[in-house]
Amino acid sequence: MKRVIRQKVNTGLGTCFSWYQRYRTRRQLLTLDRDQLKDIGVNRACAQEEAAKPFWRK
Repeated sequence: MKRVIRQKVNTGLGTCFSWYQRYRTRRQLLTLDRDQLKDIGVNRACAQEEAAKPFWRK
């Protein structure tokens, strides 16, 4: 029983970490200038579209 609970907690924490990382990354995209976006192969419109997604959506 404890093992099952531990697995559920670990899965939940992993999901929360992924969501937080996705949220931060999308916000950081908005801070990049045109040249930085070009370096990573993204244009401003794509960066804004990605940043507009909710954190739970891939």
